[in-house]
Amino acid sequence: MTESVREPVGAATGGPAGLFVGLCTLDVIQLVDRVPGPDEKLTAREQVVAAGGPAANAAATFAHLGGAATLLTAIGSHPLGVAVAADLDGLGVIVADLAADSVEPPAVSSVLVTASSGDRAVASTNATRYRLAPPDDLDAWVAACDIVEFDGHHMELAVAAARAARAIGRRTVLDGGSWKTGTEKLLTSIDVAVCSDDFHPPGTTTATDTLRFLRDHGVGWSAVSRGGRPIVWAGPDSGGTVDVPAVRVADTLGAGDVLHGALAHHLALQGDLTSQGFIEALRGAAAVASQACASFGTRAWMRGMPDIQES
Repeated sequence: MTESVREPVGAATGGPAGLFVGLCTLDVIQLVDRVPGPDEKLTAREQVVAAGGPAANAAATFAHLGGAATLLTAIGSHPLGVAVAADLDGLGVIVADLAADSVEPPAVSSVLVTASSGDRAVASTNATRYRLAPPDDLDAWVAACDIVEFDGHHMELAVAAARAARAIGRRTVLDGGSWKTGTEKLLTSIDVAVCSDDFHPPGTTTATDTLRFLRDHGVGWSAVSRGGRPIVWAGPDSGGTVDVPAVRVADTLGAGDVLHGALAHHLALQGDLTSQGFIEALRGAAAVASQACASFGTRAWMRGMPDIQES
């Protein structure tokens, strides 16, 4: 661990404390006119190099919104890993690095963002380099937070942390980017699952199928995000859609991560969930994610967020 376990900070700062379990990468993001073809070189318009990964970006968003964010992940002591940790530290994220002794470089995501559409193409090794066993003080890390969010990477660690959170009544949230081996074990300890349209559990093809699958596997509150289209959601007794604010899209990279970080912040401030509370959390998170899409890279929106166009 790179930091000692802290007490919940809600009482100390007035903001919620969130634990984010999952992937951290070094993102090299290039803004291009088009994706190059085979054996072709081109010059990018702009470049951003920053810490990335679903859990890391969600933690950065949570911290930006006034929460105390801790990221439980693998980075390592390679110079590139040191740069990743420094970036997160500058964003106010506490890093608990379970691979701190590793001298191997961190996972690197190479990202090309097409300027005209904001679409992104990504290549990354993700979490395949590390097998993270739960640390001895996992229960203490979980107890020190108000909410725990998972991106489905480092599955053994995620399942252990989710079970620990469920045992002591901490709210658990899944960022379902895609179905991964072991996800079914994680779902048994998840309270809220918000998934992308690319998240397809076995036997499902539509958002309705996914929501039904999640309900049948014990998830009380769930939703499927679909880019600029309305978010589809379901609760124990009701369901519906939440509109996504319209913006001029510059870059969709990390939009789902921002959505989840903002959602975790909203949910951490609520007691027992109601349909209205869930709708408000989704609506607020969608507003932040839409603002993030209006600028290039995963950090510019934090420095000054463009006005949202009313749909």
